[in-house]
Amino acid sequence: MIKRTLYFGNPSKLSVEFSQLKISLKSREGKPKISMVPIEDIGVLVLDNSQITITHGVFEKLLDNNAAIITCNAKHNPTGLLLNLDGNSVQTERFSSQIKATAPLKKQLWKQTIQQKIINQASVINQYTDKNTDNMLYWARSVKSGDTLNHEARAAAYYWKILFEVTDFKRDRYGLFPNNYLNYGYAILRAVVSRALVSSGLLPSIGIHHRNRYNSFCLSDDIMEPYRPFVDKHILDIMEKHPREEEITPTIKAELLKIPVLDMIISNQQSPLMVGVSQTTASLNKCFEGTQRKLVYPYFSNNRCLII
Repeated sequence: MIKRTLYFGNPSKLSVEFSQLKISLKSREGKPKISMVPIEDIGVLVLDNSQITITHGVFEKLLDNNAAIITCNAKHNPTGLLLNLDGNSVQTERFSSQIKATAPLKKQLWKQTIQQKIINQASVINQYTDKNTDNMLYWARSVKSGDTLNHEARAAAYYWKILFEVTDFKRDRYGLFPNNYLNYGYAILRAVVSRALVSSGLLPSIGIHHRNRYNSFCLSDDIMEPYRPFVDKHILDIMEKHPREEEITPTIKAELLKIPVLDMIISNQQSPLMVGVSQTTASLNKCFEGTQRKLVYPYFSNNRCLII
């Protein structure tokens, strides 16, 4: 089932009534406008207004349903993520398998992750530019266990140099446009991946490659890598559709909030991103348990022949 992403950018009151999210918005006439959304339909909730009132019952019901709750700061950038601590009935057993994963296994999983990320990046370049990607495909095929030669960085340097028609563009969290679009899009993606990891009974904080004592989502950051090019492609489409926009306006936010339902190919079938991520995290758990050796990652329809 495809879950919904709900965004609240205006003053509103959120509560629970009859196992549904009750939304109360002020109308121009001054009377509250009431609407109801089934809790089980919600996958991601984005709170982006300091005057939103939300009851504890909403948090309880949404987290019981394994929804991800994102909070935004005064600049309307996502800054907080709330997840269920008990997202799987056998999570203790799965935690143990994850924690006991050997270094060679993690390095092999990271190799697969980077290979698919580079292949997906090459596919985006092929779709939107006339640049040659033979070098990227060579790097993808040459990735060794643990990516010891850092082909990810080589591919990224080439990719960002030619992807956007922006003079001297550099991918930087605090950089110039369209870095703001990328930051917002990746925050949505990170929430979707974290939600899927918790649902699969895994700890988002213990990564297979990323290690940072101050990062609670190291595994999320690992697993989202091959999905980033899908966000990049979506942002290119947004820029083409809204060429005069550079700020994250309500219109741009509405476009970015479509990320969880972006189409992709995974396991030889077309699926929305949120469903694909769940397949990836389920395959990751099987790798930790020793019943599977390959991660299931998405790819574009035009790069199936490039899968390694």
